[in-house]
Amino acid sequence: MSSPSVPGDQRLPSTPSKAIQAVIPQPGETVPVLPTKQQNGAPVAAANAPLGKSWAHFVAGGLGGMTASTITCPLDVLRTRLQSDFYQTQLAATRAARGIPPLSQLSPARGAILHITETFQILFAIPRQEGWRALFKGLGPNLVAVIPAQATKFFTYGNGKKIISKYLNDGRESAWVHLCAAATSGIITGTVTNPIWLVKTRLQLDRSHAERAGSVQARRYKNALDCTMQTVRNEGVRGLYRGLSASYLGITESTLQWVLYEQMKLYLRKRDERIALSGRLTTGWDDTVTWTGKLGAAGMAKFVAAIVTYPHEVVRTRLRQAPLETGRPKYTGLVQCFKLVFKEEGMVGLYGGLVPHMMRVVPSAAIMFGVYEVVLKLLGTTSEV
Repeated sequence: MSSPSVPGDQRLPSTPSKAIQAVIPQPGETVPVLPTKQQNGAPVAAANAPLGKSWAHFVAGGLGGMTASTITCPLDVLRTRLQSDFYQTQLAATRAARGIPPLSQLSPARGAILHITETFQILFAIPRQEGWRALFKGLGPNLVAVIPAQATKFFTYGNGKKIISKYLNDGRESAWVHLCAAATSGIITGTVTNPIWLVKTRLQLDRSHAERAGSVQARRYKNALDCTMQTVRNEGVRGLYRGLSASYLGITESTLQWVLYEQMKLYLRKRDERIALSGRLTTGWDDTVTWTGKLGAAGMAKFVAAIVTYPHEVVRTRLRQAPLETGRPKYTGLVQCFKLVFKEEGMVGLYGGLVPHMMRVVPSAAIMFGVYEVVLKLLGTTSEV
């Protein structure tokens, strides 16, 4: 008896072909339902690996910090000088010689104009009096401080965000997730890197003081190791953590910056999703908006955060500098330093060095976050959860 036929005189095979077997799930197997790539081409991390390629955040953060610090080093030199007690004393003497009242007696508008004028005068005077290399003083120690600091910050934030969102928010991002991850990152980074920043600040100010005095013997520290040893010998291990309270206060800045940055990125991401749902092809303009939008988001987030929280920068520098008055430390704590600077120099004193600071940190943030996002993509991952 002949077997049943099918249209076209084709017979059904008694066993599935190898091609069909490859498609049909076998017993014990599961069918993958997640896409292997995201819209931007980055692979999707496995659901059970929230810390997949966690090292990428460390590398990307370090490279971003190195690039931004090198480009904006001249403004960092200027900012540190304007924040220090030593240079503020010199500026006060210059103002008195010109018949200008103390800053505490000036109106906010006049004080701001005077600060901007003095900032650019010093910026132009540094290469004229000390040579263009003076604009990059402390770059080496600065990189030694910046690279591990930024690597630690991005590593703890990027991975902290993934852990918090996975275990506490069903794998979704939200403003409170960003806030918690940023605060945790700030505490860890500030604690780990405070000794590095303290030594860097003291070396930078010590070198500048010696050159002003015109004598190498005027330098107090020979190098970073000598500065560390003298600090421990004279002030104990706790001396390496001077300014730590102000650094913790600065967590508000980094937290605000991260939250604003993530919210702006969320808006850009929703824009890309609307384009994808519309079915139209992306144009060169769309790609330009995506990348320039991220750079602009990083810069704007830093601008707002820095303006709101800047006084802690001045207090932190003063506490790290640890100047003496009548043989005793002039600044003994966070609150006392705030009060004394405000009493002696007014509100303008708490914003000393603001102009070069903003000129440095806004483009620095855009460069740093831009490099961070690019390096993550090159390493096959993304900053998204």
